[in-house]
This record gives sequence, C-alpha cells and structure tokens, in this order.
Amino acid sequence: MTSRATLLSLLITAAFLSGLAVLNGGIIALALPLLIYLGLALVQRPEGIQMTGERSISPDRVAVGEPTTIRLRLTNDGASLSEAYIEDAPAAGLEVISGQTGAIASLAPGESLTIEYVARGPRGVYRLKHAHVVALDGFGLFQRRAAIPAFASLLVQPTTQRLRPIILRPPRTRGFAGPIPSRQGGAGVDFFGLREYQAGDRLRTVNWRAGARYDDRIFSNVFEQERIADIGLILDAREQNDVRTARGALFEHAVQATASLAEAFLDAGNRVGLLVYGGGIESVFPGYGRVQRDRLLRALARATVGHHFIFEKLDRLPTRFFPAQSQIVFVGTLLNDDAPVLGRLRALGYAVLVVSPDPIAFELQTASAGARAQYAIRIARAERRLNLQALRRHGVQVVDWDVTLPLDAAIQAALARQPAQRRTIVRVT
Repeated sequence: MTSRATLLSLLITAAFLSGLAVLNGGIIALALPLLIYLGLALVQRPEGIQMTGERSISPDRVAVGEPTTIRLRLTNDGASLSEAYIEDAPAAGLEVISGQTGAIASLAPGESLTIEYVARGPRGVYRLKHAHVVALDGFGLFQRRAAIPAFASLLVQPTTQRLRPIILRPPRTRGFAGPIPSRQGGAGVDFFGLREYQAGDRLRTVNWRAGARYDDRIFSNVFEQERIADIGLILDAREQNDVRTARGALFEHAVQATASLAEAFLDAGNRVGLLVYGGGIESVFPGYGRVQRDRLLRALARATVGHHFIFEKLDRLPTRFFPAQSQIVFVGTLLNDDAPVLGRLRALGYAVLVVSPDPIAFELQTASAGARAQYAIRIARAERRLNLQALRRHGVQVVDWDVTLPLDAAIQAALARQPAQRRTIVRVT
C-alpha cells in the first residue's frame, strides 16, 4: 500500500466510526464513494512482477572522459502492468551526459521496453547489476517493487601517452629478438667486437682494416644481439605518498605513467608484470602481448591508494615476484626510507629505474606560497634532491617528473644525462 492508500483507509474508518458514534447515516454515506474507490484499486492492484533484463554497454572499455552508451531492455514475462516506473540507477561515479535513466510505461505480457543513455566516468571498474521496477494500479494506491537482474561491467582505463623507445640495460635478457642489447655477440646492428674469420661468415662482416695488419689472419665484425627482457612495474599506492589538490590527485598521474610504460614495454615485445603496493598487494604475473595489456590496464583501472601498517615502507616488497636480474621500474613519489630499499634491489642484481612524480611542483600549482612558505618549499626541495641523489649513488636511474610536462620528454631527458647501468654478462636463457 502507498501512503495514499493508507490515508484513504484511515478516512473511511474515521467516517464509519463517526457515523456510528452519533448515529448519523449521512456521515456513513460519505464513506461509500471512498470505499468504492478503494475497492476498484484492490481489484486492479498489480500482481507479482516477472521480468527479464538484458543490458549492453558499447563500448565496454573506454579511456577516462570518453562516453559510452548503456542500453537496458526489460521484457514483461508476467501479467499485464497498467503502470510501471522503471529506473536504471547508474553505478556510483558515472555521470549521465545524455538520455534518460528512467521511464513510465504500461507493459502487456511479452512486451519489452528499452532505456538508453550515454555516460562517462573517472578511472575504475563499474558493475551495473539491477534495474528497479515499481508497478502501480491505475489509481496509484497499491504498488509492487522488484529488482530485475541485468548484469554488465564497464572498464574505464587510464589514459596513456605514446612513449619513444626507452633505453634499458637489464643484467639478463631472454632468448628472443627484441630491442634491448644483450651483451652477446650475434646478429644485430651495433658493433660488439672482433673475432677471427670463420667459414660461412658473410663478406660484408669482414673487417679488412683489422686484417691488413696480419699476413695470415682475417677478422670479422661481431654485432651485439638485441633481445627482450623481463620488466616488473611497481606502482606505489601508499596513501601517505598521495597528494590531493583542487586539480586532482597525484596518484592519477602515477597510474597514467605506469599504463604508458606498460604499453611501451609490451609493444617492444618484452614480458611485463605489475605490482600495486599500498593498502595491500595486487599483482599481475608477467606476460606478453595484447592479453597481458588488457590484464595490466584492468588492474590499473582498479588501483586505489590505501594504508596498511605492514606496507608503510618498501621493506615488504616481494622481490621473488620478479625474475632474477630483471628490470624493475618503480613509479611513485618517494619517502625518506625508500632509497635504501631500492638500492638493495640493485645489490640483489636487478636493474632499477625510478619514475617519480614531483609532489612539490604538483602542490604548488594550486597553492600560493607566502614569504614564510618559501623556506618550507626550499627545505622540501632539498630533502627530495637528497633522496634522488641517494638513489643515483646506489646505481638507480631516476626520472624526476614534473607532471605538467609530457612523460616522454621527462624520461628521454633524464636518461640521456645518466649513464646506462653497469651489469654483469650472463648467459642468455
């Protein structure tokens, strides 16, 4: 019963009781039209709602800010509904930019109704589960409610930037052709060394100038093989490292950088894995190709900052997750205790690259610094500079990224100023 039906019942009851109390039939007669009205509503009251729902989202995978079309089709499998109000509440965070999420209609048995609207939202995974249906009688006195299952999911993945090839020198490469120098002689482009001529060597590889010094010896050029590598991405999702201003969160820039790096490394043929380190640990095991790209972007779409006392420091990094002597790329702002931990990764034989969004420059975009604040800014910048220098002393390559600048330009400029990491020559597996 609706509130109108309840009020009508109270009025009928009050009229009967008042007429009986004063023995006045006229007062009782006033309740008869209301009683007839209530009786007709009872006859037409809706039966149980039996519907099936189908939902489609096209496309079901978009970048941040891109619109998607959501269609909901409901089919009446039960009795006729004289008046039905249907509402498809979008998932929390989605913004409807056109179309209607609700409709009022009468549905005969077997008849269908389609609702269509366009929505967009921030990065994340959105699961749309139910549509809500309210069936009313023609008088609006009685109603039935039901939640009709209509499941679908929308993935809003982080936007990415196109990156130029990144020069990496991991200690160990894999046995497939790729873009990374392997310190192994063979087919390649860059000169690696000389060896004595062997039967079968191509004439274009013969180094005539080196052989001219000897009467009975000929030398061939050896080129450096280029292979693929294992690359592990670490996204710092610790809450204490995130900076939020009126323009958004610094963590979003870190997610975008991680997604861009993942695409660049996968496009080059490398095997890429992901570790999100914050309120817990979420991992994507290393893999190749388009399927791995989808796994990584889905994990990055779900990534959120969090806090857990166990993971306040990087000491809990599961280093065994990454193959031995592989390349590790850490993305995130840095705490004072992070440099020694990342330095230990270098000591364990990993090559380490740190891409660190600058939290000071990000916060100063919206904050006005007074005379006193200038001293605090200078101290914060000096502290950050010392942290980055400590990383470089450990042999870690560092990209100090002002997020107002393109990521590609920051990476290329930083790595051009830093020498390639030294490494030991190991056997290619």
